[in-house]
Amino acid sequence: MSAPSEPQAHGVRIDAQPGSATITLDGQALPAGTVTGYTIQHNVHEALPTLLLHTCQPEGVLWQGFARVAVAIDQSPGDLIAEFLAAVDPVLLDQEALNRSDYGGGPGATAVAMLATLTEWARGQRAGT
Repeated sequence: MSAPSEPQAHGVRIDAQPGSATITLDGQALPAGTVTGYTIQHNVHEALPTLLLHTCQPEGVLWQGFARVAVAIDQSPGDLIAEFLAAVDPVLLDQEALNRSDYGGGPGATAVAMLATLTEWARGQRAGT
């Protein structure tokens, strides 16, 4: 059996009340007591929702199957931003911002150009990419 090339969509139904939830995937209810929590994430304009199930497996039972895996980091967004900014070469930032084709001049223009450059860098884009 080979891994699917694209994430697969599944029908999901969640009946939740304080203290319990029954989750059904493609018409099959998950065994009672296996799910200890869940998270739903959805950007309406870009993708189907993502359902992350937190499970509790009985001792000695292994799980086998396909899954999308996300690795969480224990760092606040502010710490990540500060770390990114600390690694920025100020001379290169100055050069890249002032050489932008969309540099318009006027009040705040240099700051706008620097913020646009930093945004591109944060997304992994460099000059000419």
